Amino acid sequence: MQRHRSVAPSIVLALAASALAVVGPAPGGQALGPATPAAAPTAAIAAPATSARASTRAVRPGPRRTPRLRVQVLSNRADLISGGDALVAIRVPQRVRPRQVKVMAGKRVVTKRFRTRPDGRFVGLVNKLRVGRTTIKATAPGARRGRTVIVNHPAGGPVFTGPQPAHYRCQDTARDAACNEPARYSWLYKSTGSPGLKPYDRANPPSDVATTTTDQGVEVPFIVRREDGYSDRDRYAILTLFRPGKGWKAWRPQEQWNHKLLITHGGGCGASYTPGTPRLDDFSGTLPEGSPVENSYVAALGRGFAVASTALSNTGHNCNLAVNAESLMMTKERLVERYGALRYTIGTGCSGGSIAQHTLANSYPGIYQGLVTSCSYPDVLTAGAQFADYHLMRRYFEQPQRWAPGVVWSPTQVADVEGHVTPVNAVAADEGLFKEAINPEHACDGTATPVAGDRSTRFDSEINPGGVRCSILDISVNLLGRRPASAWSPQEQAAGHGFAGIPFANSGVQYGLEALRAGRITPAQFVDLNAKLGGLDVNADPVAQRIPGDAGAITSAYRTGMVNNFTHTDEVAIINHGGPDPGAAHDYAHAVWTELRMQRSQGHTDNRVTWFGPTPLIGDASWAIEGLIAMDKWLSAVEKDRRRVPLAQKIVEDRPAGVADRCVGVCDGGVLQTNLSTPRQAAGGPAANDVLACQRVPIDRSAYKTLGLPVLFTEAEWATLQRVFPDGVCDWSQPGRGQAPTQTWLKYGDATTPRFGGVNLPRAPKRSGRDWFGPVFQEFWRK
Repeated sequence: MQRHRSVAPSIVLALAASALAVVGPAPGGQALGPATPAAAPTAAIAAPATSARASTRAVRPGPRRTPRLRVQVLSNRADLISGGDALVAIRVPQRVRPRQVKVMAGKRVVTKRFRTRPDGRFVGLVNKLRVGRTTIKATAPGARRGRTVIVNHPAGGPVFTGPQPAHYRCQDTARDAACNEPARYSWLYKSTGSPGLKPYDRANPPSDVATTTTDQGVEVPFIVRREDGYSDRDRYAILTLFRPGKGWKAWRPQEQWNHKLLITHGGGCGASYTPGTPRLDDFSGTLPEGSPVENSYVAALGRGFAVASTALSNTGHNCNLAVNAESLMMTKERLVERYGALRYTIGTGCSGGSIAQHTLANSYPGIYQGLVTSCSYPDVLTAGAQFADYHLMRRYFEQPQRWAPGVVWSPTQVADVEGHVTPVNAVAADEGLFKEAINPEHACDGTATPVAGDRSTRFDSEINPGGVRCSILDISVNLLGRRPASAWSPQEQAAGHGFAGIPFANSGVQYGLEALRAGRITPAQFVDLNAKLGGLDVNADPVAQRIPGDAGAITSAYRTGMVNNFTHTDEVAIINHGGPDPGAAHDYAHAVWTELRMQRSQGHTDNRVTWFGPTPLIGDASWAIEGLIAMDKWLSAVEKDRRRVPLAQKIVEDRPAGVADRCVGVCDGGVLQTNLSTPRQAAGGPAANDVLACQRVPIDRSAYKTLGLPVLFTEAEWATLQRVFPDGVCDWSQPGRGQAPTQTWLKYGDATTPRFGGVNLPRAPKRSGRDWFGPVFQEFWRK
């Protein structure tokens, strides 16, 4: 045996060499080499040679597989392309010459669009794509063809948001009904003597242009080119440091760009039916105009970032989170196609800007990799439920004539039931935010004065029930769905369709319950408040009865992420900076809601850093810029981490030691850091304040205690409570009705047919979207 084993390899090698001499070269023109000495013993042991032919079959390698061309759509998901062009790369095998590659877009030859670019990739911007599906094919001698399918959508949208509002007024310069027009460019510069940006005249350059050194060490004049264009029927803006007179292509950007993007947002929450203005300032909608606060976008430009903003991601202009997301997705695609690959994207903003960041990071993960939030809200609807309660309570508390004989409320008791220090917060929230946002009759941008029977003019409950509604719920009708016919109001019957569903309820809520238990209000006050509070109907008009909400809309509010439960935010880094409550509807407790929800959904909050300071709302005026710089360091560390571990783990483990929680001033338990309550929390609800409509249990007289003793309701009072709560009272130990995790990347139909509540987009096409974010941050795209 020993002798046989030592001889067999040499026999097999000789036979294999003879066979190769007969067979000749392998397909592809490359001769097959001799079997390796390591492979021969295995073949001999597995099947001892009985003839020369048998031995040849045992060791002869198979034909080399012909390599394949690979087609990659770089600028977005291949099925979400918009505007008629897409940045495409062809991965060319080593044995194939790029000049032999032929590229087709449908039946059109587009080979001339492609070149081997400075980064070594074979890339081209394929334009003139028709709306719908186009197959991109690449062929070359000696290679199998590559293909992918691009689904292109109109520049005016929609991509995934479903039918757009019909009565929309474009800008005067629009080329078509989708508000399209060519992009325009303007120039700005930073002066050596002022912190902001000023107009730059290229024909007569100013003498006070500052210089800046980017975070890549490139020193250039601080000159900025601003691109203003239209997509999704509204405006976008893209700003970069720019060397006048020098070219810029996606495959050859100017060297001062660091391939990072900052997205800025506006404040507030509103509805509009005409193009608006992209917001760039950090605290827009919150701090007074002209506040002497340097904005982070200027600092970002100086460090080499691109800066982008869209009017539709300004919640004060458009409070529909899906449209927020669509506009940013389209603008990022535009940026990649014209400026180049992105490494990562950071969002920044206060108030409505925090809402946009939080909700989009959860519902459309991948748009951002880092968030810098302030004046924080987790979402629109849970704060909206708080403000709706304020609105109803004000109608009761501010009209003493409505109080029952013998019932008197002090300001302290009012604030106690509202969950705040004084009633001022309720007034600020109601007057400054809620009334306009929820009222379908208010004069929002782009609408005309109501004319009886003219549906192109604004809604009026009496003379024009079919008109354009300006409620933030109505502009989100594709997300919430329409009310069922069984619930239609007279106005809906006249209009011939249901309005957007009501996504919150107050049936079963026992307002003031905690104050009753603590003995701070009397049973008579408790009963009178709950009996007379009432609710709001679909037109935001007060009604005597409590409202149950619309079940479909409540379920959709959670499904779509309009209620943010933070179930998909573990792959994004967050820095939140805030300050004490100013009694202006921006409760610091809203930041705590975020913390509590993240803790519940993720099991930790290690991907979120909180800074608290003495300045109301924002903590410190310098923290927007400092937060940007800290976030940049954090994401840069994640980018360098090439371990094969989940991105969520990298986000937590790669956070720099210096990027940590901080508190300036009197903090935990002190007078500055306030974590106040809400009307529903003061009614026994959860501290996370994420229940829009509670589960109910039968009302039980024995359950009412004041300071541990039974509450002595009169028979008349008890009868009143039974009438107010015929279906029971809230059981806050149970999840809310319809409460469930958010679904990501939902589509709400096409341009003509809605899919109310959304359907999940299919899994992202393979090899697409690589330049839309850096390769380290693509993990969610593969799920």
